[in-house]
Amino acid sequence: MKKMWIPFLVAGVVGFVMLRSSFAGPKITPAEAMEKVGAGTAVLIDVREPGEWSGGVVEGAILLPLSDLQGDRVIWTKPLADAQGRELVVYCRSGKRSGIVAGILEKEGWTVWNAGGFSAWVSDGQKVKKP
Repeated sequence: MKKMWIPFLVAGVVGFVMLRSSFAGPKITPAEAMEKVGAGTAVLIDVREPGEWSGGVVEGAILLPLSDLQGDRVIWTKPLADAQGRELVVYCRSGKRSGIVAGILEKEGWTVWNAGGFSAWVSDGQKVKKP
């Protein structure tokens, strides 16, 4: 009787891993992402919130917060229309929100790459600027 909780624990862990991975989107390194952006086949998008951008953004990134994508899409509408026919590369602070964005946009038919967190871009030596 004492070990009846084990199947529930295993099911919970498996469920969490499956749910988390379903929002992660395919991963891409900053260098791979910049190759796609440089070739003109992808658009780079910073999905952090505006208050986070003051610490710097990757050069060439469009600033489109997750909150607007999940809301009225006042900011997202035109950039998405302009990006038709190209892949999207998204990043945030840690990679979690960019995974959520990837999941949302993949369901809408976009090819989306999750480029993880901003610190990975800085560590990789990618150009960063103040917005």
